[in-house]
Amino acid sequence: MLIGLAPRFDTMTYQISPLGTWLAAVLRSSVLACGIAAASGAYAATDPFSWKFSGFGTLGAVHASTRSADFTSTVLRANGAGATERWSPDVDSRLGAQLDVSRGPWSTVLQVVSEQDLEGSYRPNVEWANVKYQVTPDLAVRLGRIALPVFLAADYRKIGYVLPWVRTPVEVYGSLPLSSSDGVDATWRWSAGSLRNATQVFYGRTDTRLYEERRLKARGIAGLSHSIEQGALSARMSALTGVVSMDIGNELFTAMRAFGPQGVALAEHYAIESKRVVMLTGGFTYDPGQWFVSAEIGRARTRSLLGRTTSMYAGGGYRFGDLTPYLGYAKVRADSATTDQGLNLAGLPPRMGAIGAMLNAGLNVYLSATPIQSSVSTGVRWDVMDNVALKAQYDRLRPTDGSRGTLINQRADFRSGQTVHVASFALDFVF
Repeated sequence: MLIGLAPRFDTMTYQISPLGTWLAAVLRSSVLACGIAAASGAYAATDPFSWKFSGFGTLGAVHASTRSADFTSTVLRANGAGATERWSPDVDSRLGAQLDVSRGPWSTVLQVVSEQDLEGSYRPNVEWANVKYQVTPDLAVRLGRIALPVFLAADYRKIGYVLPWVRTPVEVYGSLPLSSSDGVDATWRWSAGSLRNATQVFYGRTDTRLYEERRLKARGIAGLSHSIEQGALSARMSALTGVVSMDIGNELFTAMRAFGPQGVALAEHYAIESKRVVMLTGGFTYDPGQWFVSAEIGRARTRSLLGRTTSMYAGGGYRFGDLTPYLGYAKVRADSATTDQGLNLAGLPPRMGAIGAMLNAGLNVYLSATPIQSSVSTGVRWDVMDNVALKAQYDRLRPTDGSRGTLINQRADFRSGQTVHVASFALDFVF
């Protein structure tokens, strides 16, 4: 997994914010945005400013058959459905607000999203905040917090209403839970006959708090993305690289270094300290109106606990008026070792041997977090009214080869290879 969270050895108690607290926190951010928008609207009486306030949200409920782990939509969640709760609203539920302001060639966007984080809080988070300058009709430059243009749904992955299914496939989109970076990008739009092209280059960094004092840092995030459109066909290819540091497993590797050169070598190999990450993705959607198909593939490479993975999905659906049944298949595999013999304990004193055995076991717990999993999904979307959709989805997923797959919070009795059945319901809306 490109940027995933390995299991934690420490135990934590999470307090889930009541729905009222969640809504109040988001509304405070929304009121602030509305105030800015109102000021812009008043100023527009004398200057050609324009502004727009919009929002989106998902109210979800998910049930998972397992009691040994939690199913969730991203590793950046405190819990999910299964071991923690039989029915969980935290897997997919979120609320977002967006303010767009423009004047001439200049425009700004601010997007705030509230969803559960690793500490169980629904504190609103600034997802986008950037300034854009339209240099020419075909060339635009942005500065600030920008969506990473990786995968087809990069710009709308959190807006459930736009998706035909309940959520983006976790096997694929879970490989890059970070959806934005702080930096600059430039997009050039050009045509070749009937083929419309958009070529985007980007550069930035991120410093994200995970939980307690744990942080995810990435510097030198650079990449190239190219999108094409022709009739009903849309496609995107992207390449991204960056240097990632994450203080996950630091205690383990500090202890391993005390075992001399072999421990130092293991720590240098697996510690997530200034490790180069490379990710390549490609995908397409064909949607002539009555039906649609889409598919994506991604490869992530790094020499650390995060490992190397290949992921893919394919799916499609058919529209019968307001009803859209759909079917999908997704898979992620590990291209690096998910176990390691670790320290050589031969000849060590009994006490040191016991400590070494514990460290080796800990290393393999971390390595088992590299996802190996396949899933089949089916569901139906009902467009109840304009801007409101109700969805029901069934997923049958199976982690294999000793991996916990994309599940989190696994218990001691968790066994890889067991099938997990997941039922999801979601009410998506935009305004």
